[in-house]
Amino acid sequence: MNKLSDKFSYLLNSNILALLLLDCILLPLALYTAIWLRLGASWDPRLNSCIWIFYCLPIWTVPLLLNLGLYRAIIKFVDDKIVYIVCYGVTVSVAILALVVHLTGNLAFPRSAFFIYWSFATLYIGGSRLLLRAFLRKIGYKNDAKSVAIYGAGVVGAQLATYLYHGNEYAPLFFIDDDSSKWYKTIRGLKVYPPDKLLKLKQKHLIDEVLLAIPSVPLSRRREIITNLENNTIYVKTLPKIDSLINGKVKFSDIEDVAIEDLLGRVSVAPDNNLMAKNIAQKSVMVTGAGGSIGSELCRQIANLYPEKLVLFESSEFALYTIEQEMRAIFPYLNIIPILGSVTNSKLVETILKNHSVKTIYHAAAYKHVPLVESCPLSGIENNSIGTYVVAKAAFALNIENMVLISTDKAVRPTNVMGASKRFAELIMQAFASQSKTTIFSMVRFGNVLGSSGSVVPLFKRQIQNGGPITVTHPEIIRYFMTIPEAVNLVIQAGNMACGGEGFVLDMGEPVKIVDLARKMIYLSGLTVKDIENPLGDIEIKFTGLRPGEKLYEELLIGDNPNVTEHERIMKANESYIAFNELELSIANMRTYIEGNNSNEALILLSTLVPESKLNIQYVL
Repeated sequence: MNKLSDKFSYLLNSNILALLLLDCILLPLALYTAIWLRLGASWDPRLNSCIWIFYCLPIWTVPLLLNLGLYRAIIKFVDDKIVYIVCYGVTVSVAILALVVHLTGNLAFPRSAFFIYWSFATLYIGGSRLLLRAFLRKIGYKNDAKSVAIYGAGVVGAQLATYLYHGNEYAPLFFIDDDSSKWYKTIRGLKVYPPDKLLKLKQKHLIDEVLLAIPSVPLSRRREIITNLENNTIYVKTLPKIDSLINGKVKFSDIEDVAIEDLLGRVSVAPDNNLMAKNIAQKSVMVTGAGGSIGSELCRQIANLYPEKLVLFESSEFALYTIEQEMRAIFPYLNIIPILGSVTNSKLVETILKNHSVKTIYHAAAYKHVPLVESCPLSGIENNSIGTYVVAKAAFALNIENMVLISTDKAVRPTNVMGASKRFAELIMQAFASQSKTTIFSMVRFGNVLGSSGSVVPLFKRQIQNGGPITVTHPEIIRYFMTIPEAVNLVIQAGNMACGGEGFVLDMGEPVKIVDLARKMIYLSGLTVKDIENPLGDIEIKFTGLRPGEKLYEELLIGDNPNVTEHERIMKANESYIAFNELELSIANMRTYIEGNNSNEALILLSTLVPESKLNIQYVL
């Protein structure tokens, strides 16, 4: 008895009782409507004797619908299954009605009214739920719920609309979709419109944002859509992966701003898996600077290529701890060796390479923040140049199979110490390559990577979060950009193509104006630029002037006519290098200047080694 009472305890809810009462009214009304229409809007007095059937109709129909679970459904979230429940329940109800009429022998009851009753009972019972659902969804949003459109009327878009009904944080008003076969049809109660109607619909419905639900659309089309929305001052956001919504890892308040990578990133070329794994699979690999933005991504991609061992070499305790914990959590089966130390420590570097039988080195350890290195030139030269020499010398002495230097576009005709120190590092690699018959030394040069430490992207994000202004050094300054995963992917492939001494250059695509990047990031944050044309805007862009050693335009090549390689996004540079005996003498002199804290002499020597550089040597110690 207790189990039975528990099963039907939900009926005590006032809303459920109201629905039961409503159905007790609608069912007799449906039967009356059916007979009234069948008899041509008139009434046969002979039917007065079976009026009791009208009142008894809910007695067997409501329990049927109750057993089918109709009253368990929360009206706001009922789905298409309600049609099946109502149709099934009403069909059985009609069968019982026919049996009752037959047993009572009432010949005046029109038999064809049964079919009409089926139609109206289904319409009244099912339609009432759908109308109530629409009404509750309409009034159910919070007062501050954002009116949004969903771009993408596919499976993910439909699921998103359903989840938004649950969340009460966004009020979806309509779909936008590129597929003309869906235009002006209704999905989840929302109409689908073509993209060219969006601007008019925005003005009509006063929507706040567009949510992208197009996970399968190519990046080029996605970028085109976002750019079009930006041009029409429509703010756009993207949803987390739908499985993250389902398993509760994220909430609808976590619907994300579109990443700047969606506007600046390129369609990635699928990597050559054989080329990727060539110098990694079943080998002991060391990454210097393993906790940095490039180094940590190198570790992630290397780990996916099944190395025998992965040595994480890092000078920052916190960065090493962070990447070690991440790697152990994601790759518990991998043999991970964390090493805390500096690449300028020759004894430590040699010991680690020997003890762990390292076969491949990715040298990503470097100071790369231009103003900081400019103000502390000796530290920059020691870490970037001398550190590269130490690692390369150890690799040469121990016959390590491969060493790849991660270089930068700032090494090309450098105007700052950071760039010149990286160019010196490149020359060191080439000098060792000219002497080695066993170790393959190579370098890979590329421009800025989105989101890396020292990049303008995280800086701009912080400035936007603080209410501005965004600081840009010059209105005409441009830079090349690439996503971190793509850059690392190409670095690994380039290094695996090396035969010795090559300087590889990555195809960075089209350069981007930094001020345009700032404007896009303001837009993607749902804000507006504050300027003369829009004095009431949100975020101001201020120009602060070029910093010491900063160039308007970065280059990737010193010489001309680079050679193509087997990969369409990787080129091979043809550039001069210094002789090995000259290198050894220069390193000895540079160490003397660093130990003596002699910045001017160190910079003069650096300028001599990198003759195309333009350095400021007016340092006062």
